[in-house]
Amino acid sequence: MAKSDGFTAEERAAMKERARELKAEAKAGKLKAEGEADIMDKIGQMPAAEGKMAKRLHEIITTTAPALSPKTWYGMPAYANTDGKVVVFFQGASKFGSRYSTLGFNDSAALDDGDMWPTVFAVVNLTAAVEKKIAALVKKAVH
Repeated sequence: MAKSDGFTAEERAAMKERARELKAEAKAGKLKAEGEADIMDKIGQMPAAEGKMAKRLHEIITTTAPALSPKTWYGMPAYANTDGKVVVFFQGASKFGSRYSTLGFNDSAALDDGDMWPTVFAVVNLTAAVEKKIAALVKKAVH
């Protein structure tokens, strides 16, 4: 078995992006409009199909939970609560060369359901039924 050299180039790049984001937030505090612009910039850098999915997810999340503030998080579109904690985020498949994109929820999301519940979902296609499920998850996450 080959010995790992540690983090991949993609992981190191994501960590550098997160450090840049933290510095920017610490300097001036991000305004919602700046977060929106940052997300749209990141979406614009995604491959076409992935960007289309990310844009639609952005619409669903901001419509369903307008109190969440858009921002980037490790270079990914994310949405934070009033405490600045990321509740939900989108990771495109191209970010780390994955087979599918994911929609994830952090521990600040109120998705608790017994002793075990999912917090990350593979997203391959945004059908009407999938969009409805996502809206319900986002709504539950913020209430």
